[in-house]
Amino acid sequence: QVQLVESGGGSVQAGGSLRLSCSASGYTTSRRSMGWFRQAPGQKREGVATTNRDGTTNYAEFVKGRFTISQDNAKNTLYLQMNSLKPEDTAMYYCAADSIFWSRGPPLGVEAFRYWGQGTQVTVSS
Repeated sequence: QVQLVESGGGSVQAGGSLRLSCSASGYTTSRRSMGWFRQAPGQKREGVATTNRDGTTNYAEFVKGRFTISQDNAKNTLYLQMNSLKPEDTAMYYCAADSIFWSRGPPLGVEAFRYWGQGTQVTVSS
């Protein structure tokens, strides 16, 4: 069993920054892949950034150069540093994990992840 708890969301003005954290528990073999996803009201959940345990990452085009995914394996924590935030980044952000290891980095599809957190809200005002 894997438990994921997100934190760090909030309200910021456009151009601001936030850092999301995801505290993970459970077998590390169940967390070979981890990622951040987001879902705006009325929209499908979409991939933002993913990483496997050796640090290979994938990013959605709309966050490249602005967001950075990282992890501290000793602390069992996944991070998402978000800079240059835009109003269109407003969404509920979810942490996800899965046991499959992807040599080229986990895909950005929701179907690739089995375990999910409850989410943390990010609101960016113009």
